[in-house]
Amino acid sequence: MCKLSCLMLLVAAALAAADSTPSPLWPGTAPGEKAALGPERDTTKAPGALVAGKPVIRLGPVSNPTMTLYRAPAAGNTGATVVVFPGGGYSILAMDLEGTEVCEWLNSAGVNCALVKYRVPVRAGLPRHGPPLQDAQRAVGMVRHRAADWGLDPKRIGVLGFSAGGHLVAVLSTNFDTRTYDAVDEADKVSCRPDFTLLIYPAYLTAKSDQGPTLAPELKVTGNTPPSFLIQAEDDSVGVENSLVYYAALRTAKVPAEAHLYPVGGHGYGLRSTEKPITGWPRLAEAWLRSLGILNK
Repeated sequence: MCKLSCLMLLVAAALAAADSTPSPLWPGTAPGEKAALGPERDTTKAPGALVAGKPVIRLGPVSNPTMTLYRAPAAGNTGATVVVFPGGGYSILAMDLEGTEVCEWLNSAGVNCALVKYRVPVRAGLPRHGPPLQDAQRAVGMVRHRAADWGLDPKRIGVLGFSAGGHLVAVLSTNFDTRTYDAVDEADKVSCRPDFTLLIYPAYLTAKSDQGPTLAPELKVTGNTPPSFLIQAEDDSVGVENSLVYYAALRTAKVPAEAHLYPVGGHGYGLRSTEKPITGWPRLAEAWLRSLGILNK
């Protein structure tokens, strides 16, 4: 009996490990890449800024983007999937704070998670979101294309991004009709439109004008923009106007949206709990996902 149970545990562990193995986003070199920028490493300098008393992995540079699937436990798996994009100012990726820790939370809520390691830092002569948008379109297309094979619901695939990752999911959610690269396989022939979008302390959503902050020109908000959820603090160093302006554009386009603003909270807290009420945002996000029917089996 022990041998059988031990074997079952080993098989389960092997399956879990297989799910969490990074897969290349591109069959060869990513579009426009000419040479690797150097070995990937944690760029945090000792002692490094802590978040909620814990260190943060600041990964960079990234030349070979990947996606890692983390499945929710079978007993509570809803079939829904969230593709996660960590932030880092398009310079690095906060891979644990805004990546693996987020996938743990989503899995606990019955949601599968696809964590994307997209290209950073900004490539010379290109928009800061240029190569990352290619990676984002490719990732969502891959998840939807492989949904049947992976046991996922192709009609419940959303995106979540933090800071610069919040900008990236906003660009993706408003620029999904046309790929920004030449198709490489069947995954590029299915829709890369997210079914829902979560923007957590998003950055770069505004542009300056004589009339004050306006919507960044790359954000083409229409009535077909996915339902959106936003969280931000008034003392956020990147500016609460990012959420305010984007929410206003969503409202004008009659896109279902929910925004939560807090007087204090700062920036870059991920899911790590502190004494500040804003760190309770995952409960609000779960309630919103439930209202959309995302957390139903």
